[in-house]
Amino acid sequence: MVCGAAGRMGRRIIALAVEGGQFEIVGAIEKAGQPDIGKDAGLVAGVSGLNIRITDTLSAKADTVIDFSLPEAADKTIDYCIKNNAALVLGTTGLGDKQQEKLSVAAGKIPVVCATNMSVGMNTLFSLAGKVASMLGDDYDIEIVEQHHRFKKDAPSGSALTLAKNICNATGRPYPDSLVNGRAGKDAQRAKGQIGIHAVRAGDIVGVHSVIFSTMGETVTLNHTAHSRDTFARGALRAAEWLLGKNPGFYSMADVLGIK
Repeated sequence: MVCGAAGRMGRRIIALAVEGGQFEIVGAIEKAGQPDIGKDAGLVAGVSGLNIRITDTLSAKADTVIDFSLPEAADKTIDYCIKNNAALVLGTTGLGDKQQEKLSVAAGKIPVVCATNMSVGMNTLFSLAGKVASMLGDDYDIEIVEQHHRFKKDAPSGSALTLAKNICNATGRPYPDSLVNGRAGKDAQRAKGQIGIHAVRAGDIVGVHSVIFSTMGETVTLNHTAHSRDTFARGALRAAEWLLGKNPGFYSMADVLGIK
């Protein structure tokens, strides 16, 4: 079952699942009042008809739920998965602290993959960022710049925060106290140890994340550019397949992809 089925990510997840042939779509969920409610999920996704109507009710019986919707919908998805013993792949960002706690409790009952980004390349960057920061040392200033389309609601992106958290963990910086979201004013000079995070919202940018390490005399930049949403959709489907038969627990995309 796909939650957020008529959204940009949901449509690509359904389309690639159908094209791949290893999944059966049994439900397609959207928020009440969404214009595509009642339409065939396959046709909305741009593939052949599936005879599965998009609905606002989680009523189908699914082995796994993939959710790329909105934070306010996450609680219903988690409740459904616990009640129906369904595995959960959650790619929704911007969850609140109570929702994070609820997700941790759920992971004691069902297998869960929750990730801010499900692409192979981005998860490699997550791993590298902390290692590079540790290798370069305290003399290198660190700035994170993330770019997304004009419609993205949360800022900074979940992926930017994951990069910052990994850097903080690797270098002993306090998280989130070390983060500075943008800079403004007449006295905005950076303090030692800060990690600056800057959000760009423009056009139809799928996703660009850059981590800048700079000191007097040189700069090292790690960069990831997503060419299309398919890279995230494929990662979500890969996680869904990997979760089948797993014991209850909170798993990462690093677990799914075998990245250490």
